[in-house]
Amino acid sequence: MGLNQAGMNDWHSDVERVPELLDRVERRDDDDEAWTELGRRLILENDLVSPAGIAALPRLMRLAPDSTEARHLAGEIMERAAGHHGCDDLLADSAEAIAEFGILLDRHLESRPADYVVTFRALLAVEEQYHWANALGDFTDDFYDVLCPQCATQVTIAIGDYGRYSAIRDWNLGDVDRRDLRPTPIERLSGVGRWMHETAVRDGHVALAEGISHLFGRAECPRCAGVFTVADEYEAANRPVLR
Repeated sequence: MGLNQAGMNDWHSDVERVPELLDRVERRDDDDEAWTELGRRLILENDLVSPAGIAALPRLMRLAPDSTEARHLAGEIMERAAGHHGCDDLLADSAEAIAEFGILLDRHLESRPADYVVTFRALLAVEEQYHWANALGDFTDDFYDVLCPQCATQVTIAIGDYGRYSAIRDWNLGDVDRRDLRPTPIERLSGVGRWMHETAVRDGHVALAEGISHLFGRAECPRCAGVFTVADEYEAANRPVLR
């Protein structure tokens, strides 16, 4: 099923405009007006992706080696690929292009680019780690809300330049009853946490690596003093069920 076929409409119910815009940016990558319109037509304000967005992925990924705009837009679409777009079969058919896109993203990370975190998030989406792709920041001002598995209290996890702690958020007083996070030692990281950490270390991104060790570390609930793994509770609440 291609972009011009039924069901491949964008957010304006138009099946012809996206192919026209792709033709334009293929001819001239610096067509900012066309890239801006593509973004509006493929991704909705509430972070849903249109059917045309899924259909456009292979073509955007072919442009990605020579186009920052194509790489970023394909990454944004991938970050939303677990949402409701009605094109799961089409996404599955693009598996080869997505795998090649992942290789491209990983190589770009090794060059230590200015858009490192944006690229990292796109690679997480390619690896179907959608919950992290949509939540990971650069750990200068990151917050994660989780429920304590023992007493069900909502706990705010802060990982940033201002501190790395668990707390109870009071909208008048701020974060109260702070408890320092307990980062996981590198040798004890496993699974996606280990992969994320090793990638950041490989590329010399020290702040990101340290933030990941805290994100996959343990926190103390300020209410009941129960200790839990931050990433486990965040994943339990936010990891999408893949169809």
